[in-house]
Amino acid sequence: MRRTVAVLTGLCLTIVAAGCGEREQPSSAPSAEPSASGERPAAGDHDLTLSHNGLDRTYLLHAPPGYDPSRPAALIIALHYYPGSATSMQELAGLEARADKDNALVAYPDGVGGGFNALVCCGSADDVGFLTALTDHLVQTWHADPNRVFLTGISNGGDMSFRAAVETTGKFAAIGVVSGGYSGKLTTADSYVPKSPVSVITFIGGQDRYASTFQTGIKTWQQRLTCRPSPKASGVAGVTHTVAGCADGSEVSVYTLADMGHSWPGAKTGQLAASSAGVSATDLMWEFFAAHPRKA
Repeated sequence: MRRTVAVLTGLCLTIVAAGCGEREQPSSAPSAEPSASGERPAAGDHDLTLSHNGLDRTYLLHAPPGYDPSRPAALIIALHYYPGSATSMQELAGLEARADKDNALVAYPDGVGGGFNALVCCGSADDVGFLTALTDHLVQTWHADPNRVFLTGISNGGDMSFRAAVETTGKFAAIGVVSGGYSGKLTTADSYVPKSPVSVITFIGGQDRYASTFQTGIKTWQQRLTCRPSPKASGVAGVTHTVAGCADGSEVSVYTLADMGHSWPGAKTGQLAASSAGVSATDLMWEFFAAHPRKA
């Protein structure tokens, strides 16, 4: 099931076709530097290009005011919905304020044709390979801490986060999935799970038409990794929270928001913002990431 979003008189209307990913008309791609070799690591916002698999892949990179190349910094890679762009994800997730406070790097890659080749759509690009190459590049050139690299995304970008967590080993310490899921043909095999611990925090809207798919997917993930969920107090009406410790040492934190649809809870701007959701996905996943560096 491909999730499609259109804008009509300022309102988001969900239209369904075949596949899985959030849809909006993609914004124009950011301007690109000629090559990665010309990069000069420094604080600020950067429009960058990384060549991979014969394609010039563009991404935005935010380095905090206190950025110091000699000090390893946490890295969050944030993946947009379909069709979307780095700039639409930047607007929606609003990760810069926390990055500036905690001295972290944030990268926003552009998907090819507005999407990522995730679990059930979109496209055919080697996005697992690209995210691996991007991570390696940011560790080597921008001195990101390899033990504190995290992946987040919404819808198609959330699906892509699950795929990258499974198909890479030792790259991502944890993922944050918003309105996305672990589903599709690739996930039918019991062996389709991470080979090293990857913790997960996920946010599911009870009014999302894909809520049951997402709930089934995260339950399957937990069963395969022998995780034992237990309820936790969320402190917010209509929001339930469970936390599960898993046999491989990872953790799974699930927030279900009864009144929310296919959105990013707590976002103030952006097409899929749910400002009145009662919790902030950005804040909660940031705290989760801080508590879950990569396990040896």
